[in-house]
Amino acid sequence: MIKNSLFVASVALIMASCANRSAEKSAANVETHVLHAQDVDPLSPDSVISLLKAGNVRFVEKQGKERDQFEMMKESAVDGQHPLAIILSCIDARVPVETIFDEGLGDIFVTRVAGNVVSPDILGSMEYACEHTGSKLVVVLGHECCGAVASACAEVEAGNMTQMLAKIKPAIEELGDSLDHSSAEFQNLVVSKNVENMVERVRTESAILKELEEEGKIKIVGAIFNLHTGVVDFK
Repeated sequence: MIKNSLFVASVALIMASCANRSAEKSAANVETHVLHAQDVDPLSPDSVISLLKAGNVRFVEKQGKERDQFEMMKESAVDGQHPLAIILSCIDARVPVETIFDEGLGDIFVTRVAGNVVSPDILGSMEYACEHTGSKLVVVLGHECCGAVASACAEVEAGNMTQMLAKIKPAIEELGDSLDHSSAEFQNLVVSKNVENMVERVRTESAILKELEEEGKIKIVGAIFNLHTGVVDFK
């Protein structure tokens, strides 16, 4: 009886020791560092693209980093924010931007509007990100199965949506009538063309961002998120 009790106690001690080591190992793998100016300043725009691509690979392969977002928030409160990039995304709830790039608190700026269309307010946000906080990349991120694009293709008009959807119509007109406008194939082509158009609008409608790009300090690029595969394809 005594031997059995000693055996049980020994097993319990071993299990507790293993659990403690496992917890310590897990804690060591939790990301708590938030980006500082010294982390971002040396990076080139191309290196930031590479970091986002690597994060997307982790997302697709279900190997995302474990982060202590609360600790990161407290650290950022001391030294401010220094995100790598600003990403203009659609509001679609199936496109969680930080998640698909496996980025944490303080890593990227995200601005969202249906159809990822450009406006003066969006441009002002991009200018703030790049000119004042040192972000190295502007990304216009579209996605397949976009409801805003589908609505624009269907010529929906309703309240303030009418003006917003009108910004997508140039992409529709450029593609013409070679395909049925209600088809997924055509609408995904519009998604891609709309991203191209919005990238060009960023350059032509923001003298600040255009100059920063010409100086090599930033890049302005487009990308498409595939809802079926999780992959982000940079254009």
